[in-house]
Amino acid sequence: MAGVESIRRGRSKPIGSLTQMATIRLGKRTENRSPLIKDLVPLAQLDDIVFGAWDPIPDDALTAAKKAGVLEERDIEPIADFLRKIKPMPAVFDNKYVTRIHGTNVKKGKTKRDLAEQLRQDIRDFKTKNKCDRIVIVWCASTEIFIRPGPQHATIEQFEKAMEKNDDAIAPSMLYAYAAIMEGVPFANGAPNLCVDTPALLKLAQDRGVPISGKDFKTGQTWMKTIVAPGLKARMLGLAGWYSTNILGNRDGEVLDDPQSFKTKEESKLSVLHTILQPELYPDLYKDFSHVVRINYYPPRGDNKEGWDNIDIVGWMNYPMQIKINFLCRDSILAAPIVLDLALFSDFAQRAGMKGIQEWLSFYYKSPMAAPGLQPEHDLFIQQTKLKNTLRHLMGEDQITHLGLEYYAS
Repeated sequence: MAGVESIRRGRSKPIGSLTQMATIRLGKRTENRSPLIKDLVPLAQLDDIVFGAWDPIPDDALTAAKKAGVLEERDIEPIADFLRKIKPMPAVFDNKYVTRIHGTNVKKGKTKRDLAEQLRQDIRDFKTKNKCDRIVIVWCASTEIFIRPGPQHATIEQFEKAMEKNDDAIAPSMLYAYAAIMEGVPFANGAPNLCVDTPALLKLAQDRGVPISGKDFKTGQTWMKTIVAPGLKARMLGLAGWYSTNILGNRDGEVLDDPQSFKTKEESKLSVLHTILQPELYPDLYKDFSHVVRINYYPPRGDNKEGWDNIDIVGWMNYPMQIKINFLCRDSILAAPIVLDLALFSDFAQRAGMKGIQEWLSFYYKSPMAAPGLQPEHDLFIQQTKLKNTLRHLMGEDQITHLGLEYYAS
C-alpha cells in the first residue's frame, strides 16, 4: 500500500512515536529545558490529518485491518467507522515486480507515463476532495524485485522516455515517486527497492524543492544491529561473524519468499554492519567477518516476526565470546509510528524550505539516503543526534555537543 498522508484531520495519539512522545534537550543541562518535540517544533496536529491510500487489493481499511490480524478487535472496533471510510484508490501495480501478490484494484494505461499521470491526477483530486492544504506520500508497499540503476535513471529526460517505452527498469514505486515530486509532494520510501534514489529523481526533487527520504523502514532485526554494533565498536571488540535469520508469516514474508524480492531486502540489510564497523579502518577487528541474513516465510507466525541473531565476538587476547538475541517483535506495530513521524517531519521539512535528500531522517531507515559520494551514517545514536540537532538548528537553538567542560571550569 502506498499511503497518502494529507494534512487536515486525524485520530488517536500513537504510542511509540518520536514526534509525539520524545523530548528534546535545549541549552545547558542546568537550564532544565526539555520540551516534547511536538511542543517545540510546529508540526501538523494529529487532528489535522486525513488518510488515504492506493492498494492493488480493494479492501477498505477496516477489512484490511481485520485480515492482517495485527490489532485485536477491542482496538479496531472503536474506530471501525473511521476505517471503513478509507477505501483505496486503484494502484499502479505489476506482478512482474512483486510476484507473490495478485490484485484486482489496478490502474490501466498504455504506457507507464500514462500511469504516472493518473497518479498525479489522484493526488490533485484527493487534495481537493478533502480540502487539504498539503500532501505527504509515504511508500509502505511491498518490496519489489532487485533493479540496478541504469541509463534510464540517469536524467529526467531519459527517465521519462523510459516510462513512455514501458521500460522494465521503471518499477511502479518509481512512478509514485515521480508523480509525488512533480506535484510538489514530499516522498518517503519505506521499502528497500530502487525508487526515489536515482540521479534523475534526486535532481528533480532538488529542482522542484521537494523533500525526499528513504529507504527501508528500520524496525526489527536491523534496528537491533544499529544498537549493538556501535557498542561493539565503541569497546573495540572484534567480530568474527553475525548470523541473522527471520521468521515471519505476513504478506511481507510471502513477498520476500521470492528470491528476487529477497535480493533487494538482503542488499539493504547487509550494508549496515560494514558501514558502522568500518573494517577498512579496523582490519584487525572487523576484516572479513561473516555476515549471513536469512528470511523464512512461516505463515503461522503472522505479523509477529521473530528474529534470531548469533553474534560471535572476539575480546582481549583473542578470547571468543557470543551474544544471542531472540527478538519477538510485531512488525507493523514497530513500523506504524515511523510512518507517522516521517509524514510529520517531511511536511515540516517542506514548510522549512528544505529540499532534496533529508539525511537527518536517516534515523528511520535501514539504507538511508545521502548525497552522491557521501557515506550514509548507520549508527542509531549518531542518527538520533543528527535528527535532534537539525530540529534545534531549524528552531534557532544551540547545537548540543555533550562536551560539558563549562561545568568544571574553575
